[in-house]
Amino acid sequence: MSGVSTQQTTPRRAALVVAVVLALAAAGCGPAASGADPGPTSSPNAVALAQLAKLTVRAPASMAGYRRDRFGPAWADVDHNGCDTRDDILARDLTGVRRDSDGCTVRSGSLPDPYTGRTIAFRRGVRTSAAVQIDHLVALANAWRTGARGWTADKRRRLANDPANLLAVDGPANESKGDQDASTWLPPAAGYRCAYVAAQVRVKTTYGLWVTRAEHDAIARILHGCGGAPAPTASTRGTSSPGASGSSVPTVHPGSWCGTPDARGRTAGGTAMVCTGPAGERPRWRTPN
Repeated sequence: MSGVSTQQTTPRRAALVVAVVLALAAAGCGPAASGADPGPTSSPNAVALAQLAKLTVRAPASMAGYRRDRFGPAWADVDHNGCDTRDDILARDLTGVRRDSDGCTVRSGSLPDPYTGRTIAFRRGVRTSAAVQIDHLVALANAWRTGARGWTADKRRRLANDPANLLAVDGPANESKGDQDASTWLPPAAGYRCAYVAAQVRVKTTYGLWVTRAEHDAIARILHGCGGAPAPTASTRGTSSPGASGSSVPTVHPGSWCGTPDARGRTAGGTAMVCTGPAGERPRWRTPN
């Protein structure tokens, strides 16, 4: 009989995740200097617009030579925590996670899907796993034709497994997106579009990818329509805290990890959230008690 654990994460795994993030930053894999935030109190939308303005705009390159395996094997264990990237992202984005006794394999959980606004019950199985899929915010084929074609194999593998570029989402929505950019596909849930395009801009800034004119204009149009509402990126989703002015409350994803205990946020639907968790465990965004 296979044992099942309801443990969300462990101090060891949390420490490993932090170590990997710090290592990548030290290796120069963090956001490029040209995409630096305009200021400590700037809204995430203003940051994304400033980064977008510095991205190169040019026509897409050829898809010649593209194959999925040019970005490495799917769902490698790049952080060497013993779990593949797919299970890491499922554990990050689902709530009520139940694992196998191996401590890695996610058997079931509930996904508050950002793309459709629906809550999806996930159960691992041949006929059921596809209900929740892991989306590359910047699709790998899109990355290939906007700069990744000329990268090293290692850099392509990093992008394919970077949590900042990955999101657990509704399977059919992910399949509908395919390799499209923001000029031809956006999440059905309009309330998530600001966060979605801001995340794409952050990823393209981090990795030095370019945008097409149509993609640039579509993203700019969306961000200009976001007003003062925050637009967190995947890399900071669940880790944002209000700006120094105290006037900006981040939009967060229930159950995702956060960095500052007692920080406050709201879901895309307006539900108040707080960054909290049991002593010794990495905190997550939860509803206040």
